[in-house]
Amino acid sequence: MMPPLLGIKRVASQSTLSRFFQGFTSAGANLACFQPLFKWCLHRLPIRPEGYALDLDSTRLLHENGYQQGVKVDYTRVGIKPCLHPLLAILSEVRMVAGFWLRPGDTACANHALGFFRELWGNLPTHVRLRVVRADAGFCPADLLALWEELRVKFIVAARLTRPVKSQLCGETRWRATDIDGTAVAELGPPDGEWPASARLIGIRHRVQDKTSRAGGKLLIDCPGYLYQVLVTNLALSSPPLAVWRDYDGRTACENVIKELDHGYARPDLAYAAFWATEAALSLAVLTHNLIVLFERKLGWLEAVTLGSLRYWLFVTAGVLSQAQGTLTIRLAVPPRERHWWRKLWAKLISPFPNCDAVGNRPCFSA
Repeated sequence: MMPPLLGIKRVASQSTLSRFFQGFTSAGANLACFQPLFKWCLHRLPIRPEGYALDLDSTRLLHENGYQQGVKVDYTRVGIKPCLHPLLAILSEVRMVAGFWLRPGDTACANHALGFFRELWGNLPTHVRLRVVRADAGFCPADLLALWEELRVKFIVAARLTRPVKSQLCGETRWRATDIDGTAVAELGPPDGEWPASARLIGIRHRVQDKTSRAGGKLLIDCPGYLYQVLVTNLALSSPPLAVWRDYDGRTACENVIKELDHGYARPDLAYAAFWATEAALSLAVLTHNLIVLFERKLGWLEAVTLGSLRYWLFVTAGVLSQAQGTLTIRLAVPPRERHWWRKLWAKLISPFPNCDAVGNRPCFSA
């Protein structure tokens, strides 16, 4: 059904697509092609009066054969392996990827992050306002924080536990208990001179015996029995430390987006011999994820649905196209008990106006 629906003669073969991606030979060519497409996706997001939370993250794509350009040996979650090191920016509330760059495997987390954010900032539509930028400790260099301060962007970033920061944690810090057993927060002293003057340091400690997992803090030899985190932020003092930590903790949702990109769109398997061709193929996979997000928003689905579920419920439905009395007709092989759900789904898709007709995010069987 795809060629008639798309108005093309045939679906391209794998060799044709390979030649297409090999045509991307520079960063400029990739930006010229994919930057407008990312902007097109962002333009279709609704206005949020409070703004969006943008999460910066990086991940490692393992490539054991290692013959592709940019595949370098570096530390990964499964040890020292040859890999690529992409950089992503994700709008948390809508699970949409706002920007994607590919980097060699031996690149540090913060490398190219300054240029990446400048390019992303220029690509944001005027109605997409950032409420806060969140990132882990790999994105805490002073120049990146200074850029956010210059652009008047609020940020919450995990700080590295350097010696001056550790000395504050181990000193006479006034820890305040929270409603979470074993977790306390504290407003630390002013950060050192390399960070913006408006920055605050917030400490969080978790009692080890109350933790169900090792994630969420580091052990300090001088203070046994606790796991420590430190956040650097330019949020106003009216935002208490616990609220800042809860806001930062919300960035874990971006990990689910990265997992979906890996498992649903085969991101680790998209690799060509040429580096820029690999980035083009990966960018197309990320844009496909964005199209699925917009598709779900069109249907009014607020609950996240994996691509595997959509394939099973919708995309593998058999059908034929026919010309009946000059009218193009799609005939889908839908069982009678699912047809009510399909009719509601189809009405929602072809409606040119937003409406409040609810459509379930899975087939509803009728008698």
